[in-house]
Amino acid sequence: MSLGPEASVTDEKTTPTADAADRPGEKAIAGRSLKQIAWRRLKKDKVAIAGACVVIFLIVVAILAPLLIKLLGHPTDEYHNDALDLELGTGLPKGALGGISWEYLLGVEPETGRDIFSRIIYGAQTTLTVAFLSAFLSTLLGTIFGLAAGFLGGWVDSVISRIMDFLLAFPQLLFAIALLSVLPDEFFGLGPRWSRVGVLIGVIGFFGWPYIGRIVRGQTLSLREREFVEASRSLGARSGRILFRELLPNLAAPILVYTTLIIPTNILTEAALSFLGVGIPPPNPSWGGMLSNAVQFYRIDPMYMIIPGSVIFITVLAFNLFGDGLRDALDPKAR
Repeated sequence: MSLGPEASVTDEKTTPTADAADRPGEKAIAGRSLKQIAWRRLKKDKVAIAGACVVIFLIVVAILAPLLIKLLGHPTDEYHNDALDLELGTGLPKGALGGISWEYLLGVEPETGRDIFSRIIYGAQTTLTVAFLSAFLSTLLGTIFGLAAGFLGGWVDSVISRIMDFLLAFPQLLFAIALLSVLPDEFFGLGPRWSRVGVLIGVIGFFGWPYIGRIVRGQTLSLREREFVEASRSLGARSGRILFRELLPNLAAPILVYTTLIIPTNILTEAALSFLGVGIPPPNPSWGGMLSNAVQFYRIDPMYMIIPGSVIFITVLAFNLFGDGLRDALDPKAR
């Protein structure tokens, strides 16, 4: 009875070869799984590892935001007039670099004196929540519809493909601006901040699924004609087993890579909507909203714009570097 490829790999890992057993002192050759090969490649990519470290750091900061603000910052909506130069009537922070000091690690906001460090931390919590959950929604919808279109074919493929073409050609940003402008600020008693976060997740996630849907559809069309799928059909496997036990595991790598690469796009989309005034409603902190408020001060105090802009740039760059490294590590054709 054939043991299959998995059993043969296990035997290579645990059982020494006959030649190695005859020659004491020589190590047996151990087989490596695809996960081990991908991890070995990823570890060698120092740039991708650096990006992953930045991403993990940002996630930890977002989770620990309340604790970090208690230890190192001030409440996000607390005004600090003592940190502003009110004598000259400019409302700018005292000191150089936007009022950066041991008390205010990233300075204070002009005219209001709110702590920029606290608002950056809470903005990270908001932005990463929107980016991750909207990417998850896009991946889920794209995988379901892409699998259905590629595997079933026929009229199902035609209908889903036309829907994807329509959504890809649709002006996503203009529709999001129009929709978010007319929706109420609160839903289900969640408060303005999390209500708008939920709406952003739905809008960004819904318009993002056709991209991954096309990738999954194309890969499914290629895989459904492969020998292992035909073997499953000949053994009487049902469509559900072929989809979830044969096709989906082989699609895990491109789905994972695309999900990693779509997150920075979602970060930029959320920041753009908040910059235009239809994202996270003030006074709730968001990186895009901070950039929008900084426009009127960038000539006389550029630090208020440099700090949130640099945070967005570093975050997007880290996700892109990690996504590129992950794609190279999971590519079976890479050397």
